Amino acid sequence: MGIVTTTSETAFTQSPETIYDFVTNPVNWTKTYPGSSHVGSVTNDLPLKVGDTWTEAGPDGDRIFTWHLAIAMRPKMWVFNSVGRLGHDREGNGGMPGRITVKYQFTQPGQGITLFARTMTIEGYRDAPLPDGFFKIVNPANIDKYHAAIARELDSAATA
Repeated sequence: MGIVTTTSETAFTQSPETIYDFVTNPVNWTKTYPGSSHVGSVTNDLPLKVGDTWTEAGPDGDRIFTWHLAIAMRPKMWVFNSVGRLGHDREGNGGMPGRITVKYQFTQPGQGITLFARTMTIEGYRDAPLPDGFFKIVNPANIDKYHAAIARELDSAATA
């Protein structure tokens, strides 16, 4: 089995609760994450609870990931994963066997500072290699763009 892990951290001036509430609402992902074109099947009952599921379409809109919330500890940690056929089509066919786990952590290293860390771990089987295009999505530069977009959205909400 091959494992790829990408981590990025950004310091924010908003509270851990504010950042947690924004980033753990999958509806916000299409505004902020370069690899997310559509989110579906999300409950309106926020915050999401352990066991909740939702779907997310990749950048082409055709590959679907089904996410399961594994840990929800507001405002400290949020962990979700997709297991099985990663990037399947709308009927559940195709995709790659494996597992993706994404962990969000929120810490306060200093007064008025929240450190938001996002770690994505992708586990794939040797007999089913991940396509090269998939690595463009998980490139650390995209994660940094994601963090910058979160800052933009939070700043925009604060001035509205």
